Amino acid sequence: MNQLILAVPSKGRLEESASALFTKAGIALKRAGARGYTGSVKGIENIDVQYLSASEIAARLADGSIHFGITGEDLLREEVPDLDSAVQLVLGLGFGRADVVVAIPDGWVDVRNMADLAEVAAEFRAKHAKRLRVATKYTNLTADFFAEHGVTDYKLVESFGATEAAPNSGAAEAIVDITSTGATLVANQLRIPDDGVMLKSQANLAASLKANWDETARVASKRLLSRLAAYNRAQDLVHVTLSSPSGMAEPTSLKGEGLAALVNDYGAVEDHHFAGATSTGGNFYGFQLPLKNQGDFIEAMLQKGFSQASVSKLDFVYESRNALYERLLGAVL
Repeated sequence: MNQLILAVPSKGRLEESASALFTKAGIALKRAGARGYTGSVKGIENIDVQYLSASEIAARLADGSIHFGITGEDLLREEVPDLDSAVQLVLGLGFGRADVVVAIPDGWVDVRNMADLAEVAAEFRAKHAKRLRVATKYTNLTADFFAEHGVTDYKLVESFGATEAAPNSGAAEAIVDITSTGATLVANQLRIPDDGVMLKSQANLAASLKANWDETARVASKRLLSRLAAYNRAQDLVHVTLSSPSGMAEPTSLKGEGLAALVNDYGAVEDHHFAGATSTGGNFYGFQLPLKNQGDFIEAMLQKGFSQASVSKLDFVYESRNALYERLLGAVL
């Protein structure tokens, strides 16, 4: 391969979300026409973009004919046997979230978990001389999950339409399906057993371990992963600038063990210190810290004598080590 090949879903919300994320990461996808099936990545050479169906992306990751692909983890785990030996899940992208679940009729009041379902399946077979039917598109995931939970007396019925309608139509007694809100299950008088969530799925940037990772592909992948990692890292962080009043000595919280305590308590890392930078002769202190901790951190710092705090969102956080690339490189060498 002379180019690194990145496969992107060709239509729908996955395509729109992938395009939006790459644009925010500063590496916009340039599609060859509104309905074209090829494209490129702005700002990075030697990357060919191919627009394919989500299921085809999974298959081509498995056979090594593409380097990277964006598709759901549910499809990958369903369609790629022994996934971990063929494909690396490089980065969860935060969209396309849905759960693969077991769903049973509301009327099965005594079935609270998978162990109860195993008992019901055995009783169903003894009473009706046939196995309990489970409708699904996820035959491989279902077989593995049911085996793990000791459910044996069942028969898979492959679903090609609205799986959630199967129990009411008489096509099956239970189902395994994907759901994002659960509303469709409720509308069809179905519920999920307490331990019936099989997989929490989202769209992933996945890498084929069977592709030809030559020098060109490696260089392009390093640049791509560097930008995605920097963007992804910034989503969980904020920059907080604290200012001290005139004449205030450096707070003890920023010295020695006090600074270590900030890291332990709030995950705050000091990233700059401008002495005498305020108009009143005070100091500025800058910190990066997890977004979720900003409120508690600021309240604590104001109580220690700082006069003001401002918060800004980070767009990118680059680090000297490209952990995503190093992990990929370790798998393909």
